[in-house]
Amino acid sequence: MSIDESEAPAPHRGVEPLLTDLGKAAELDPDMATRRDLTWVRRVAIGLWAIGIFAEFWVHGLAFDRTRLILLMCFGMFAACIGRRRAITVVVDWLPFVLILLLYDWTRNVAQLIDMPTQWHLAPDIDKWMFGVNPTVWLQSHLKHAEPTWWEVVTSVVYISYFIVPYAMAAILWVRDRAVWRRYAACFLATTFLALVGYTLLPAAPPWAAARCTAEQVVDHPRDPPCMHSMNPEPGGGLLGKVEPRHDGAAPYVERISWRGWSVLNIHNASQLFTMAQGKSNLVAAIPSLHAGLTMLLALFMWPRVKALGKTLFMAYPLAMAFALVFTAEHYVIDILLGWALAASVIAVCRWVDRRWLIPRQERLRATAERTDGEITNQKQELDI
Repeated sequence: MSIDESEAPAPHRGVEPLLTDLGKAAELDPDMATRRDLTWVRRVAIGLWAIGIFAEFWVHGLAFDRTRLILLMCFGMFAACIGRRRAITVVVDWLPFVLILLLYDWTRNVAQLIDMPTQWHLAPDIDKWMFGVNPTVWLQSHLKHAEPTWWEVVTSVVYISYFIVPYAMAAILWVRDRAVWRRYAACFLATTFLALVGYTLLPAAPPWAAARCTAEQVVDHPRDPPCMHSMNPEPGGGLLGKVEPRHDGAAPYVERISWRGWSVLNIHNASQLFTMAQGKSNLVAAIPSLHAGLTMLLALFMWPRVKALGKTLFMAYPLAMAFALVFTAEHYVIDILLGWALAASVIAVCRWVDRRWLIPRQERLRATAERTDGEITNQKQELDI
């Protein structure tokens, strides 16, 4: 005699349900049909991850290193996967992305290997032709003080956000929709490597370097002249000309001040790590600006996916980045315009590929699936008859 389910004894409630939930959360490839509701496990895991991130940043400072940042984000994505998606998809999706970025790191100094001449006059001449004055010289003349001000805090934060925001946004997109993340990752990598081609074929010195060197010192288009690393400012302002400060005590020459705002926030460890990272980077990769390119890419990519407030915030980001780059002597205006043009071109090509191949392919697959489902349904009906 079978026992009705309503008369079955209630299961014993002890530690078994807790252990079962945790075991399900740890599975790499759970069965989608039998997956349990692990909302509470996911929330606890995300909370623990957030606490861990705070402790990590408190002890070791902000994660300016890309590899460390992505590793920390992957732990958060593992937590966000619980009860929603296979945990192994974090590795499947992000490992190729990271490896391709490592390839970029290994090849970004290839211009030095092929001995391409560095451009010292091209960008400042174009900027002066467009505006009549050098924008960096003008901005530092009018806005720079002897000590960093509140707007330098803003420019420092905006500048350094480039090392965090595009990757954090990639993680958010991945958690929400892997298909959208794949498009973003493809555009991200395309922009990065096309920029690499640009400053490999046309290496160019940034404003802060040009301000330290005279025309005679760079007449042979050197990549790494001694004047570039000089701590003694060029009295005449170098290739950019003298700054005429409007505020007492401000230096009468162009300075690289993208790090100064951190001293106002008393985060000296951040400024030290930041200046060390700058010293190890490609110092003549100004054309095009990847800071400008990737921030504009993010704005254009998110434009059709957010509402009015989101559009405003995302589009304000590359504009704020552009101001920070010019004011702090990291890039010329022409570098930024070329970075924006690169991002717009990548987005345009991505949308053309979607319309030309991906969307028609998805429609064909959907039609095939519907036709197959219809045939199966007809066969079942014939068998029932």
